[in-house]
Amino acid sequence: MMPTNTFEGFLDLAGVDKPSDEIMNTCVRCGLCLQSCPTYVQLEVEPSSPRGRIALIRGVAEGRLPVDAPGFLHQMNECLGCLACQAVCPSGVQYGHLLEAGRAQAAAVREKSWLTKLIEIVVYQVLFMSPFLLRVFGRSMWLYQRTGVQALVRKSGILKLMGMEHSEKLLPKINDRFVYAQGQHFAPKLFTNGVSQAQPVLPKRVALLTGCAQSMAFAHVHEATIRTLRANGCEVLLPEGQQCCGALHAHGGDFERARELARKNIDALEAVSPDIVVVNAAGCSHHLKEYAHLLHDDPVYGPKAEQFVAKGRDITELLAELGPRPTQNPLTWHVTYQEPCHLAHGQKVTSQPRQVLNAVAGLKLTEMKDSAMCCGSAGTYNITQPEMAEKLLDNKLKNAMATGASIIATANTGCSIQLTAGLKDRQTPMPVMHIVEILDAGYRHDGLYADGTFDIPAEDDTQTKAIVAGVLVLTLVLIGWVLKSLWKRK
Repeated sequence: MMPTNTFEGFLDLAGVDKPSDEIMNTCVRCGLCLQSCPTYVQLEVEPSSPRGRIALIRGVAEGRLPVDAPGFLHQMNECLGCLACQAVCPSGVQYGHLLEAGRAQAAAVREKSWLTKLIEIVVYQVLFMSPFLLRVFGRSMWLYQRTGVQALVRKSGILKLMGMEHSEKLLPKINDRFVYAQGQHFAPKLFTNGVSQAQPVLPKRVALLTGCAQSMAFAHVHEATIRTLRANGCEVLLPEGQQCCGALHAHGGDFERARELARKNIDALEAVSPDIVVVNAAGCSHHLKEYAHLLHDDPVYGPKAEQFVAKGRDITELLAELGPRPTQNPLTWHVTYQEPCHLAHGQKVTSQPRQVLNAVAGLKLTEMKDSAMCCGSAGTYNITQPEMAEKLLDNKLKNAMATGASIIATANTGCSIQLTAGLKDRQTPMPVMHIVEILDAGYRHDGLYADGTFDIPAEDDTQTKAIVAGVLVLTLVLIGWVLKSLWKRK
């Protein structure tokens, strides 16, 4: 065990933010947040509530608790960071900022195994900091899924022995082709059955943040985003040089890399002078809007971030602002909407997703119970806290299926992965679709894309595929050499 720190208060280390006294002191302990907190609703114990966690953070700040106190470390992990408490707080406590700083302190002292450290280095310091290496990894996972290796590995039992059975089943299906930023430009087009209509006087110039996992496992959502924006009179650009948004780094307390990614994204996206910067994953759109807070001490990027954040929109938010072009031919789908936490609570975007769904003629929308209660995804929460995540997921899916809907609509990558995995476990053939996919399906049903001008050209991924193929060949050669050596010893 790591020895208890003898100093009072929080660590004072470069790159490790301290929780704000001002935010802590804003909490008046009224308790109005309790019933909105998923972990408190499940456990009904004070430490597992926002109020209880703030008390623990204050205890460390005042030196009454050591920063490595088990209760403090546990609660920094157990909290989902869903921001439901922040949305209902009458005092306006910015709990999300407090939690991220608390997690940074906890991460600095938490004891970790060598394997955990290695995984964190590979994931957060290597893969998510290099778009190219992330694509290579993505192509490797694509090969793992398409060649049948995944099925063999699952049947072999090796995942259970390695303790990876749960986390591996959360791996989403990787798209056959990726959509990542290569400086692509898509002009606005308004078509009805191939007949061009008048263009808006001032079409929006929109830069799309392509992100990390979204480009590989949800490239189809990028394609639907580009098509629907063009159909609503927008010029869409995918600026080169952009990176992962940095949300996972910030949530995990790695603020230095989160800031590095934020600066790179501001430079890359602002280089094309967009009117709007749009994001189609709610967790990422929320984090992008936090860039001003993240860089508030940066004399150069602080002012830039303020201007940049003002342009940020979630895709559902932007489509609602545009007044989404209504579809004409009825699409008789029955849908229920699962609200992503960082869209509903973090950005307070609640009516806009429903406005987009209601633009689809013939679509039936049935509201589920507790639609804004967290599904248990919460970044990497479903991996680090699988038991609590499963309880929340079970409640969510029961509420969704009780509506009688045949499709679950959502607007976030993590939610889609969590819900899809849960439905597969329950052998329930109920697709999970992004809201923009549903609008896109409505436009396609109208024949809007009949002339083919809305197809998104495939990316130039030859180099990535070549590297993956080369690594595969070398791996097979290595395995063959090892097997041959073992045979000779016999």
